[in-house]
Amino acid sequence: MKINEIIKEKRIAQGLTQEQVAESLGVSTPAVNKWEKGISYPDITILPSLARLLRVDLNTLLSFKEDLTDIEIGHFLNKLVEIIRSEGFDIGYEKAIDKIHEYPNCDKLILNIATILEGSLFMFAIENIEDYEKDIEKLYVKASNSSDIEIANQATSMLINKYLGREEYEKAQACIDKLPNITFDKTQLQGNLYIKASEFDKASELFENKLISKGNEIFTILRFMMEIALKENRNEDAKYFAEVIEKAIELFDFWDYNSYAAYFHLYSVQKDVDNLIPILDKMLTSMRKTWDISNSKLYKHIKPKENKVDSSEIFLSSFLNALKNDKDNELEFLRDNKEFLELIDKYNK
Repeated sequence: MKINEIIKEKRIAQGLTQEQVAESLGVSTPAVNKWEKGISYPDITILPSLARLLRVDLNTLLSFKEDLTDIEIGHFLNKLVEIIRSEGFDIGYEKAIDKIHEYPNCDKLILNIATILEGSLFMFAIENIEDYEKDIEKLYVKASNSSDIEIANQATSMLINKYLGREEYEKAQACIDKLPNITFDKTQLQGNLYIKASEFDKASELFENKLISKGNEIFTILRFMMEIALKENRNEDAKYFAEVIEKAIELFDFWDYNSYAAYFHLYSVQKDVDNLIPILDKMLTSMRKTWDISNSKLYKHIKPKENKVDSSEIFLSSFLNALKNDKDNELEFLRDNKEFLELIDKYNK
């Protein structure tokens, strides 16, 4: 909230009238009225007295507190994606930075904004993209120093991937060393407590979230194992890992896009055009069918996140743009392939 909203909310919460606030601070009632309307602001010399009167600290009064709820963050992120789509990346970027200036200590907001901005860079032909990438990286660095361990770890992981991409291995290692080793997981104890207390919905939701987490961990490990096999030219092993990934995705009721993506990477590295084109077709089709967690019996106690933006089309558009640009020249062997070009045109319509 902005300072004018905080003043009004806290005044009402304390049961004070504008006249009483004015009298306590030695100012006029119209002055207090203007503060609450955002027309003018209290003089800096009376801010400590105002904070004491409203029973808040100065950080809260000056909106320097990370007071955005998850719902408020979600609403803003949805709005940001829509702005980027309809008004362009530059406008969306300005809105995002303005929001961060408004809530400079809201690390969760900063991390999510950085993720959306970075993903959006792939969707548009942005000038001075390097400058934007530097600014986005600074956001990740700020979030990596968060007091919230989960946020800090996510941001640090993003930085590691950036450093690895630039072959800055010492920086990547420093980030890896910064990540904590988790030695104890209390999920089972907490879940058992819920069961004993007959709080079965809570227990189910807890274990379902853990299942998703472990399933994603298994999927990621298998992808790394396939990557190692490809780098060592163990093509049969790599194919086997892709097949295991497919089975794992089916077992955990995950989005089928993930299994197609594994095969897509396999055939791309092997330059296997005959298998790559059909799997790319399936992959692009799956992108239009965003994974709906509520369709799985494994996760029926997990509430789907509220998202009014059609993320599937955004994801598809971003991926098609990446295929066309092919910044790393990984698909150069397909550049003049008629089936490949027709497939891109088909899904661009």
